[in-house]
Amino acid sequence: MLSCSMLGFRQRENMREIQLGSHTVQSHGVKMAKIHKHDWFIVIFLMMTVVTLNFIHPFYRFVGKDMMTDLKYPLKSNTVPVWAVPMISVMLPAAVFLAVYFLRRDVYDLHHAILGLLFSVLITGVITDALKDAVGRPRPDFYWRCFPDGKELYDKVTGKVICHGDRSLLKDGHKSFPSGHTSWSFAGLGFLALYLSGKIKAFDQRGHVAKLCIVFLPLLFASLIGISRVDDYRHHWQDVFAGGLLGIIMATFCYLQFYPAPYHTDGWGPYAYFQMLAESRASGSATNAANQQPEGSNNNRLPGAYHNNRTGANDLESGRL
Repeated sequence: MLSCSMLGFRQRENMREIQLGSHTVQSHGVKMAKIHKHDWFIVIFLMMTVVTLNFIHPFYRFVGKDMMTDLKYPLKSNTVPVWAVPMISVMLPAAVFLAVYFLRRDVYDLHHAILGLLFSVLITGVITDALKDAVGRPRPDFYWRCFPDGKELYDKVTGKVICHGDRSLLKDGHKSFPSGHTSWSFAGLGFLALYLSGKIKAFDQRGHVAKLCIVFLPLLFASLIGISRVDDYRHHWQDVFAGGLLGIIMATFCYLQFYPAPYHTDGWGPYAYFQMLAESRASGSATNAANQQPEGSNNNRLPGAYHNNRTGANDLESGRL
């Protein structure tokens, strides 16, 4: 009997696992979007905020003649173009999420991965652009933005620079701190590193160092992007360090909002997946209990009825009736 019950339990568990794999975008995608509709409204609001902050003029910090010594680095083109940053920090991780979805067919994982990624990148973008506008630190190549022809001009009283360069270049020249390329890269690729570490169970205490190499690969890519900003003389090293720290912190917070920690036993899936699994098990247990209750109640009544009938028969035989 025990072996039969265990076999039945395992069969029911296998059926639930099969049902979990049937939660696809077609069957449950709209439902997931409706449940998290407020989160998607916030994502749209964050996008609009990022765009708005880019049109705001930054604080034009005082730049004197003596300060120009550290701001005379050549004006170079970007090794990593601005348009490539969203491709690297958003599209690349999203492609990995889609690949995992086609393997597992779990819309819960796909939805929460994309939502968490967008939150990580956009919150980082808002903080980065807000700090850029508020701090107004000049870039290392500010001299050539201010004096493109090399003819210096300063205020005779304060010694402040009087720039005659392109206005758009000057506006961007006061947005050195923190590095946007670096913060966006670490926000997106840092989230991807956490996602991969949970999926491949990098911290399962089995000592597979190859798994760590997979986890470190996105972080290495983000670090190289940050280094390119220093090599291009677009940022000071402090700008890159602050941008990387900001991005990885936001990535960690946003990841833990939707997923357990990567070293956790259930770190390979989102919270919503396990909540749905628990609800499925609870509903299955309730259904089984409801089906077994009538049988149990009938069995409990039969011995009493049999006893009453048997007592009546004995009385009849003994002549008391």
